[in-house]
Amino acid sequence: MFVDQIKINVKAGKGGDGAVAFRHEKFVPNGGPSGGDGGRGGSIILVGDEGLRTLMDFRYHRIFKALAGENGQIKAMYGRSSKDTYIKVPTGTTVTDLTTGVQLGDVVEQGQELVVAHGGRGGRGNIHFASARNRAPEVAENGEPGEERDLQLELKVLADVGLVGFPSVGKSTLLSVATSAKPKIAAYHFTTLVPNLGMVQLPDGRDYVMADLPGLIEGAAQGVGLGIQFLRHIERTRVILHLVDMDPENGRDPWTDYQQIRHELSEYDPKLLQRPEIIVPTKIDVPGAAARLTEFEAALKAHQVTPEAILPISSLQHQGVLPLLQKTADVLAQAPELLTNEPATDEKLYQYQDQKRQAPEFKVTQLDDHEFEVTGAQIERFVKMTNLDHQDGIMRFARILHNWGIEDALRQAGAKDGDSVAIADFVFDFVE
Repeated sequence: MFVDQIKINVKAGKGGDGAVAFRHEKFVPNGGPSGGDGGRGGSIILVGDEGLRTLMDFRYHRIFKALAGENGQIKAMYGRSSKDTYIKVPTGTTVTDLTTGVQLGDVVEQGQELVVAHGGRGGRGNIHFASARNRAPEVAENGEPGEERDLQLELKVLADVGLVGFPSVGKSTLLSVATSAKPKIAAYHFTTLVPNLGMVQLPDGRDYVMADLPGLIEGAAQGVGLGIQFLRHIERTRVILHLVDMDPENGRDPWTDYQQIRHELSEYDPKLLQRPEIIVPTKIDVPGAAARLTEFEAALKAHQVTPEAILPISSLQHQGVLPLLQKTADVLAQAPELLTNEPATDEKLYQYQDQKRQAPEFKVTQLDDHEFEVTGAQIERFVKMTNLDHQDGIMRFARILHNWGIEDALRQAGAKDGDSVAIADFVFDFVE
């Protein structure tokens, strides 16, 4: 089964927790803190694999989790970082974050890696919190939570040349003649339901990948017929072979068919009309096709259509096929390379601000008469990384509430002594 769109959930590994420990060696007076740091959690990484042709493998396996880092140990021993989790995807896969709508990147090459969820860093052990005032701190950090994302994977077939046209114009037949591919061929519309790929190998040593794309009809750009689910595959082709049926018995007009397909391509993406195009009148061995071909060429000339070439063929008789394949190779050699979307990065531009320090952003919301909630990326991250098992950790948390202005904001929102306050998964009582 051909699957070219799928939704998955990825969750990177949490960082290991930092340790609270102290040295007790016999000959080390005033040993001091010795809690080590936690290890980094594993990341989720997509890897391009040319051997895959579909996203079928994700149909029954949609949730991927990386392992957490190991916790820190005594004697300043760091926890081991977890291995990253690698997921193979077909080349030509576009990755989008479903929550934000941001495209994270394109996997278009064999072995190309794309990090879609970063593992959390390990928490610091108490060796990092020693100071002149507190030589034996019972403070350590929990590991940072790993990133979790809902992603949409979208496969767009990578091919040098794409065959487009109405159903039953001879696309599959041409592919079967030009390559060793064996697409389904039958005397009814929409025989081709999935893109088929084949390698064209010319006598002069040149070769390229050709894709037989499912037939388009009027309204395809709005989803009619097979619609946009296969129009997307044309985006990755550098040269378009536009096949037009010359059979007088098909009940359609070649010039109208040509215009309609061009219109659907334009509706989907106007840039597709800028791709090099070779017009391929097909079935010229059928009686009456020669007259139709003359009329079609006259219509193209009258409307000043200037494709790269107009090359009539009969795939069944192999008439004109080799010149078409050779001309396609010539056009392909001159066609520009397609630019793929650059993956999103974590790089940030920092600008000087004439202030000593910017207060973290947060929001206080009253949920009920005596219930409040504090939200904000920084404070939620801090709470998740705070070890509250020791008194020093609780005091550090209280200082942050005061220094960041959260305590005052709760008072202004109406919080009284004993009211419940929730930050992330942590709930505590407000104390005046």
